[in-house]
Amino acid sequence: MSADTDTRSVTEVRPGATQAGPAVARQRAFRDRLRRDWPLLVMAAPMLVLVTAFWWVPALGNVIAFQDYNPFSGGILGSPIIGFTNFAQLFGDPQFIRAVVNTLGITAFQLVFYFPVPIALALLLNSVISGRLRAFVQGVIYLPHFFSWVLVVAIFQQMFGGAGLIAQILRDHGHSGIDWMTNSDTFILLVTAETVWKDAGWGTIVFLAALSTIDQNLYEAAAVDGARRWRRMWHITLPGLRPVIVLLLILRLGDALNVGFEQFMLQRSAVGSQASEVFDTFVYWSGLRTGDLGYGAAAGLFKGLVGLVLILVANRVAHALGERGVYSRS
Repeated sequence: MSADTDTRSVTEVRPGATQAGPAVARQRAFRDRLRRDWPLLVMAAPMLVLVTAFWWVPALGNVIAFQDYNPFSGGILGSPIIGFTNFAQLFGDPQFIRAVVNTLGITAFQLVFYFPVPIALALLLNSVISGRLRAFVQGVIYLPHFFSWVLVVAIFQQMFGGAGLIAQILRDHGHSGIDWMTNSDTFILLVTAETVWKDAGWGTIVFLAALSTIDQNLYEAAAVDGARRWRRMWHITLPGLRPVIVLLLILRLGDALNVGFEQFMLQRSAVGSQASEVFDTFVYWSGLRTGDLGYGAAAGLFKGLVGLVLILVANRVAHALGERGVYSRS
């Protein structure tokens, strides 16, 4: 009798124990992580406050994309809800379609002709033996990053404009001058060249940091086995850079509809809106300048959703290729 009672008590207690055990273990693990990582959490707290105050809380204002928003009469709480009317108007606007096509075209072009440039610069700088020469070259190629777009466009105007240096040299040799700054057919080449000159040097920082983490013993072993420089770069350097390349490529795809505002706004009058109208300038001219803030918010929300979808898709492709990507499930 007592043995049967003990057996029943054990079988009755065991389910409760299996339910409480994982919960207690999770709480204990959470306390252990909190005790271990609290300095990092304290360090991240100011940035978390800034992100919450200036990103997440303002993101709630996207509700005006579904309203006939008027900041002077009703505001967010008093403006009537009109559903997806702003989006229907947006997708029927030929200027919006042109802005999206121009933006995606420029992004695709720069992925091919700009994205590899920082990688190539990092490889070249990493192969320089002299430390002084490397520091000098790094300083020279980093410097344009700190120039404003106004200064960058002005420098290119002095070089490639109708009265610029190259046009003057061509005229001095009996040729007609060329004004690349007002040619809408070559505008995509112009903005890509400006971006390369301004930001390619700064982009090499990430790849140089990734190169510094590659084990140098691998290069020595490959050299002993008879591998030349190109073989070592193909089989050691590039595989070592692949995770960083995939990560930055995913982030760039997620930012596909953001190719800059100042650069295109400064050159809009020179080449016309047909070539220079991108997503950010469209939001400015169609939303902010006209006062139709709900329409502009609809365009901005569409931009964010497209970026989110591109990041998710690119991250899934990265996982399929064996890379970690931006995030991975634990």
